[in-house]
Amino acid sequence: MNDPLPIGATIGILGGGQLGRMLAVAAARLGLKTCIFEPGGDCPASHVANYHFQADYDDAEALAKFAASVDVITYEFENIPTSALDILEAHKPIHPNRRALATSQDRLTEKTFLQSLGLATAPFANVESDDDMQAAVAEIGTPSILKTRRFGYDGKGQARLKASDDAATAWQSMQDAASVLEGFVDFSHEVSVIGARAQDGAVSCFDPGENIHRDGILHTTTVPARLTPAQRSDAVLIAARIMTELDYVGVMGLELFVTPGGLIVNEIAPRVHNSGHWTQNGCLIDQFEQHIRAVAGWPLGNGARHSDIVMENLIGNDVEQLAQIAQSDTAIHLYGKSDAKPGRKMGHINRIYTKP
Repeated sequence: MNDPLPIGATIGILGGGQLGRMLAVAAARLGLKTCIFEPGGDCPASHVANYHFQADYDDAEALAKFAASVDVITYEFENIPTSALDILEAHKPIHPNRRALATSQDRLTEKTFLQSLGLATAPFANVESDDDMQAAVAEIGTPSILKTRRFGYDGKGQARLKASDDAATAWQSMQDAASVLEGFVDFSHEVSVIGARAQDGAVSCFDPGENIHRDGILHTTTVPARLTPAQRSDAVLIAARIMTELDYVGVMGLELFVTPGGLIVNEIAPRVHNSGHWTQNGCLIDQFEQHIRAVAGWPLGNGARHSDIVMENLIGNDVEQLAQIAQSDTAIHLYGKSDAKPGRKMGHINRIYTKP
């Protein structure tokens, strides 16, 4: 365990999107500085971070300078090149660690890891060729969904199979990218747990939230989720078990399917998570502060929920309806993006509500 960072220390953040932006804001509240490494200019995090290294991830000299200028390194997205991590880790600690990142970067590795812990997942099979595709369909059946093993998000890199005749078209759409075929799960709804683990091994989890997606993108997260006390406890224990096994430091997002036979793990994300944005207005300590505390070596905060919340993503032109969406009991979080493109997350709102 490293010594806690002092006030005024600098946290390096790989990635300059909205998650990096909200991490930088949380760090500033704690008296810590942030330096982002992001190839693009005028990115959301650059508006609020103290420093911005604008360079590509294959720029070894820039990576080394970035690492030398910070005290610890974290990240806001998973798809960081291994070569960049090799350079950075030679200079400064990276939280969450390389094992957590490698596990989540590849769907096959992730599901194999989860099953090794005795956790339930959707049935899956590896697909790297036409023959693999045919064998996977024979094993998993249809309906099913083919997903690229790497670089998929918000419904991208996926193809649904309604019947075995769809196999060839689905595999062609992957353009020879290594994939996994997943069987459909009969679930009533999806929930997610945002967990945090400190450098001393302490674990704290936020209340599970219930997710609704539109066009493969998270639309709303409602807290509390529809779960029995036993399911709620199981969800938190699953998150804690995964983080402990990975010797994890920081915040993790865990998506679960609720089924009659129990909870099934969908996927893990080794970072702050879209479905945890509700914590900004539903808890005293939100997911972003919790993550900063963990990577800085500070004690975790109390993430207890004080309000019932609905988080709603503002996608594309949704942001133009802000006047109608934003009521007096609604907190607005915009990301500073200038172009409202279809499917682009422009911000989110958190609305406190009273259950009927």
